[in-house]
Amino acid sequence: MTGSRLPVGAALVNRVLGGGILGRTPFARLVVFTVAVFVSMTLLVGSDRFLTTANFQSIAFQLPELALLSFAMMLSMLTGGIDLSVVSVANLSSIVAAMTMVHVLRGPAGAGGDAIAIAAGVGAGVCTGLACGLVNGCAVAFVRVPSILVTLGTLQLFTGLALVLTGGQAIIGLPDSFQWLGNGTLLAVPVPLWLCAAGAAVMAVVINRTAFGVEARLVGTNPIAAWFAALPVRSVLVRTYVTTALVSSVTGLLMVSRANSAKADYGSSYLLQSILVVVLAGVDPAGGSARVAGVGLAVFALELLSSGFGMMRLTSFATELAWGAFLLLVMVINSVLERRGK
Repeated sequence: MTGSRLPVGAALVNRVLGGGILGRTPFARLVVFTVAVFVSMTLLVGSDRFLTTANFQSIAFQLPELALLSFAMMLSMLTGGIDLSVVSVANLSSIVAAMTMVHVLRGPAGAGGDAIAIAAGVGAGVCTGLACGLVNGCAVAFVRVPSILVTLGTLQLFTGLALVLTGGQAIIGLPDSFQWLGNGTLLAVPVPLWLCAAGAAVMAVVINRTAFGVEARLVGTNPIAAWFAALPVRSVLVRTYVTTALVSSVTGLLMVSRANSAKADYGSSYLLQSILVVVLAGVDPAGGSARVAGVGLAVFALELLSSGFGMMRLTSFATELAWGAFLLLVMVINSVLERRGK
């Protein structure tokens, strides 16, 4: 056998990453890498500090924001595009929502209490997100500008609008009860994690069990063939970017609730992180394939790294370095094994 001629260490690596069951798909390899990260962080930090309820509860509160934005990014990549405006949409939606809540609370006597303010704010924030998605979708579908250029432009546009509305300042004075969305628990599980799980379930159903999901996958696989097959390509693209913006606006509401304030530059690092997550999850940037479970697992792996490095008191630069190295490692291994036909 070929493996018998290899040194013991090389044979083991070849078995785990190349020839074993866990090495046959990108998702399986991501499972291996996630387990490796978990074990490494446990050993480096110490089980008495890393394997604690407080640590995993902290991860559970932080993970949903990045996960939801990654689901939005995944959907845009499914059609062969990309949405670079997800964070700016989230921030603009959260600012409009926060301003609406503050206006209702400070309005004339009898204008309404917390419940009315929250309902008005959530409605305004979601409508803002839908409007942003419509701008992106129409530009991509009807003007036929590449999505990377459209969303790069709207990233600046929506960020500029957010800065104009706030003057660069944070909006505070939100209803106290609104904080439950980002900081509360339900059945001892953080509310944001419930919201993330619901979003993941809905996204999985949309991609795998609906006509829209099938059409989006076909458009991403071969847009020219989709045109000749009389698929509603323009409609699919518009609905895709409206949906990504809707998910982003919900993420924005979650962000403002957890921070109890809204600002134009919140979550600025999430854009590159969401792209990193989607690539780690094995989503094809050229379109046609996506896996919700892979995105969720990739987010969990990155949060484990971030949490472990935080406990080791390493800087954010070290965390970004590790994320980049992790991405390169996964891409190289996936590329090598795909060429070998594994």
